[in-house]
Amino acid sequence: MATTSNYALRLLSSLKAEAEKVAAAEGTTLNQLINVAVAEKLAALRTEHYFEERAKRADLEAFDQFLEMAGDEPPCKGDEMIED
Repeated sequence: MATTSNYALRLLSSLKAEAEKVAAAEGTTLNQLINVAVAEKLAALRTEHYFEERAKRADLEAFDQFLEMAGDEPPCKGDEMIED
């Protein structure tokens, strides 16, 4: 079981009311809704950071060389490059 901790959260009344409505509509508690929302936000931030770090290691020249090896066949329908 995960360890829990308490935090006195101050929400604007309008946010709290809307969050309570969403929680009720989803059949969950306000506490669970807030936990899930925080977890989703943290996951999004971690994912963004991961791809930023990954992009720093990209070798675009090697990628272009790889694409050149694709041959002379035209791309499948829907896979065409869009020209700017």
